[in-house]
Amino acid sequence: MLPAEFMDQSAERRIVAPGSVLLKRGSSPAWAMYIESGRVALGVLDGDALEHQLGEVEGPFWLEATAAVLNLPSAVDAVAESEVVMRRIPLPKFRQSLAAMPVAARTVLNDVAMAHRRQTELAVSRLAKDAEARCAEWLLRHAKPGDKGVLAVLLQQRKRLIAAQLGIAPETLSRVLRHLREQSLISGTGRVLNVIDPGGLRMLAGV
Repeated sequence: MLPAEFMDQSAERRIVAPGSVLLKRGSSPAWAMYIESGRVALGVLDGDALEHQLGEVEGPFWLEATAAVLNLPSAVDAVAESEVVMRRIPLPKFRQSLAAMPVAARTVLNDVAMAHRRQTELAVSRLAKDAEARCAEWLLRHAKPGDKGVLAVLLQQRKRLIAAQLGIAPETLSRVLRHLREQSLISGTGRVLNVIDPGGLRMLAGV
């Protein structure tokens, strides 16, 4: 976690009521947010309520600092479970402070943030998406340009391990891949799967 000293003490201080939505998944906040006190639930919203909850965190902590460090949209929804006292720093100012860090420290921070982001995205995918959507998202994430410019996925792990990553049974993974072939979204039956329709997979994955 970034130390509190990293935060500009002149940052705007706010008190937020319980039930307030602090972050929305897929949005790009203009602020980096430091929670001084209070409890925040993280998960996936349905309307203004968390339909799926990943867990909860309690101040002091940086809220979704990974997204701020990587300059990416939020990977989760965040809702105040209690009164929350927070400080907000304009994102450009936050990233300017990052740039002032020693190169080695910044590299480590970025690597840790990337690993945390992948784990969060996987956890959210398991909560919010069905087996086909998870599989489509996984294929898109691992697709690389192959022969004749066609995107391809090299299955470097056994299917049971891939299925475990996706939170589904190996039999379900086989069924989903068969269905994707029948829909002409992918082709191939061995260690290499060709992505025939990336747009169709993106629609299925919801990305």
